[in-house]
Amino acid sequence: MAKTKNLKGQEEATKKQNGSGPARTETVRSGGHHYDASAITVLEGLEPVRKRPGMYIGTTGPDGLHHLITEIFDNSRDEAMGGFCNDIEIVLLPGNRVRVTDNGRGVPVDIHKQTKVSALETIMTTLHAGGKFGGEGYKVSGGLHGVGASVVNALSIFCEVVVHRDGGVYYQEYKQGKAKARVKKIGTSKSHGTIVTFEADPEIFPIIEYDFSRVVSHMRQQAYLVKGLRISVIDARSFKENIDLADVFYFRELAFEVPSQTFYFEGGLLSFIAFYNKLQKPLHKNIFYIEKKVEGVESVEIALQYVDDISARILPFANNIYTAEGGTHLTGFKTALTRTLNTYAKQNGLVKDGEDSFTGDDVLEGITAVISVKIREIQFEGQTKAKLGSVEAQSAVTTVFGESFAAFLEEKPDDARAIIGKVVLAMKARKAAKAAKDSVLRKGALEGMTLPGKLADCQSKDPAESELFIVEGDSAGGSSKMGRDRRIQAILPLRGKILNIERARLDRMLSSEQIKNLVIALGTAIGDTFEIGKLRYHKIIIATDADVDGAHIRTLILTLLYRYFKPLIEGGFIYIAQSPLYKIKKGQEFLYFYSDDEKNKFLKKEGVAAADLEENEEEKTAPDSSEAPEAKKLPKLSIQRYKGLGEMNPDELWETTMDPARRILKQVHIEDMQEADKIFDMLMGTDVPARKSFIQSNAKLANLDI
Repeated sequence: MAKTKNLKGQEEATKKQNGSGPARTETVRSGGHHYDASAITVLEGLEPVRKRPGMYIGTTGPDGLHHLITEIFDNSRDEAMGGFCNDIEIVLLPGNRVRVTDNGRGVPVDIHKQTKVSALETIMTTLHAGGKFGGEGYKVSGGLHGVGASVVNALSIFCEVVVHRDGGVYYQEYKQGKAKARVKKIGTSKSHGTIVTFEADPEIFPIIEYDFSRVVSHMRQQAYLVKGLRISVIDARSFKENIDLADVFYFRELAFEVPSQTFYFEGGLLSFIAFYNKLQKPLHKNIFYIEKKVEGVESVEIALQYVDDISARILPFANNIYTAEGGTHLTGFKTALTRTLNTYAKQNGLVKDGEDSFTGDDVLEGITAVISVKIREIQFEGQTKAKLGSVEAQSAVTTVFGESFAAFLEEKPDDARAIIGKVVLAMKARKAAKAAKDSVLRKGALEGMTLPGKLADCQSKDPAESELFIVEGDSAGGSSKMGRDRRIQAILPLRGKILNIERARLDRMLSSEQIKNLVIALGTAIGDTFEIGKLRYHKIIIATDADVDGAHIRTLILTLLYRYFKPLIEGGFIYIAQSPLYKIKKGQEFLYFYSDDEKNKFLKKEGVAAADLEENEEEKTAPDSSEAPEAKKLPKLSIQRYKGLGEMNPDELWETTMDPARRILKQVHIEDMQEADKIFDMLMGTDVPARKSFIQSNAKLANLDI
């Protein structure tokens, strides 16, 4: 979901997935594929990974840290996709360790002819070594996966692998990508599978803190994508007893004692769509679904349903990897969707003669779709696999989806009419929005692109150093205009709460003076004419009061930015200013505190209890204890509680909230696109019961100043 991270001082903008089912208990036997050391191909050595980890995992921040789990999990999931595994367990352990277990075939441990060491050691210590570069190790996998295991090993201060295979238990330990000893047999076993335990290296990752909910979200998604696969996620970080790391699924018996989630879905993508739309109002009863194999592609699987909403939610996957930037499979889907709906509407007289054809944007409004392709020789653009490049995927998806969706529309006429009705409404709204948008832009052009009158622009014309503060109300606007650095800081005050755009179309949005002013100030335009290259400020800072109303206004602004200016969030341009809650005067010194915890820690250090402070109208004052001879002499302190930015004078606002050298900013980024989408729907949409339930469930977590 959308989250923030703190940036203190002279900060620089950095750029940059519930339900469970019954357990499945039967085992999967090794299949007909020959999977031993001869299936492992070696391309090159390991050393570059520690030097440039970002090339392999994208970042050494939280995203990269969690990517380590994904890489090891993907090995196990690929076993499941091949039909050799149906049970995977991910455990967060004490000491920042992570354990991934599967009941697959077990990594080969025999000697590799090329490297002269075991296949296990080859896979774990050599870049581009794995069963996916040739031979019959895997038909379908998550890409060049020999990279994954070795990269995780290289970036770990500790790593160990336990293999249950061919009646034996085999073990090897590593440090920073290098084996500490040869693979050894440590026992016998009737089980089969692989257990990988690793501990990320603090030399590489400055903060090592795993988010259980983030791991759960990703694994839920994966369980939908592999029908019949059971995935368990267990948070055993608080577990104190001795742990048997060699025992397959050892933690399953302990899961009731610690936070855990287990997922198993027979419905696959049908279940995924139903889960994703549970907060929405479907426009048609039947969920479209197709799964088919075509030449050059192992599987094309697609499910979709239209809902009463104006946003599109499309989740594209390639070999079970979420391709956030789309790719050839998404292009093929959009092409077939537009063509099929246009053809059906015209052939069945659902649009008038002479009317324009539906555009790609028209047919996407309100759609929830999951596209999953499985390709043997898959090609991604970049190691982080954010975009599919395999050319054959486009024609395969276009053909399979186009034919099956056309048949669905013919067989389900009620569903077809509901879908076409939604698309026609979207087309009419698009035309109205275009007229409103053109009016805004034309008005701006006639006025020489005059900026909004409320905007106090900065002198600099260089977006890289320019900042836009979006502040709450004229009072705060006045103080910030006087306290700012006029050269690089612009101020745009908003009057009250802006329109909730979650269910508002573009034409209604642009009738709002507040939103129109913001659109013009940003300079990027909006909708199909949006151009991020025309952004006038590379820091857009939301500065609202630290109270309930301020939080609501901030959420309304974030909703607007998420729905219509998402590239600004993805590019790292959006920030939230942190204004102080308290000012404490100690002698001639003024100190600022941004939370009750900070303030209370300071008072405790000074020997003053918050309960001892005397209440005054504007400030609290510590009592003077100098007349009590036997009592400890307490310092003379005065504390002012700020109720809003408008209470601060320009100097205070500059010193605490606007000075790049001292301020604290939170940078907004999207950690989980699907979860962010769901949260915005819940908080800002029309489903009141869901919002009420969310508020009741999370009320104790709120820190409200009422």
